[in-house]
Amino acid sequence: MHPGDEDNPGYASPPCFMHELDPAFSVEHPYAQAAVDVARWRKAQRKRLLAERLALPADVRAQAAQRIASRLDAEIGTVEGSVVGIYWPFRGEPDLREWASTVTARGGQLALPVVLEKGKPLEFRTWSPREKLEKGVWNIPVPTGGVATLPDIVVAPVVGYDEAGFRLGYGGGFYDRTLATMPSRPLTFGVGYALAKLPTIYPQWHDIPLDRMIIDGS
Repeated sequence: MHPGDEDNPGYASPPCFMHELDPAFSVEHPYAQAAVDVARWRKAQRKRLLAERLALPADVRAQAAQRIASRLDAEIGTVEGSVVGIYWPFRGEPDLREWASTVTARGGQLALPVVLEKGKPLEFRTWSPREKLEKGVWNIPVPTGGVATLPDIVVAPVVGYDEAGFRLGYGGGFYDRTLATMPSRPLTFGVGYALAKLPTIYPQWHDIPLDRMIIDGS
């Protein structure tokens, strides 16, 4: 689940990009224009990186997902008793659904993120591969049932990333809001392809770096 898709007019980033700013800022603030410039740059990079990702052949993405899954196992270790927040693959993201099934087989609990409202944190809901899903925002499947939970581990797809661990997503800021409001910080992993690497995403005040990046080809 990767909220913030700009193609949906109900959840798109405003044309002025002021959602990237502290609400206390005004356009006269000395840093406001710089933040607007960063938002414009991010939008352009997002468009480019998504096009490059979607151009990858399906078999290349599938092989990359297998390698990412192996690296996740090596990094995480034992999952028994842990709640693992995953995502439903979208727009060419690494498809980790097969790996997710092994998490439940090894005693872990899966959780999928659900968009409740624009500008609000995500809610992670428990889910098992045997349980039904329904269409959520942007038609991304979300648990029909499930209960709200706090993940111990969060695996998040990246559109872009930098070596400092900052993630470029779809522009909605959902993951940053969610991590900022969690009472205890989960272990966070960004996953993606080597083409997603940027020298920097020009992190702003609201950006939260992920703990580790698992990038195929890096």
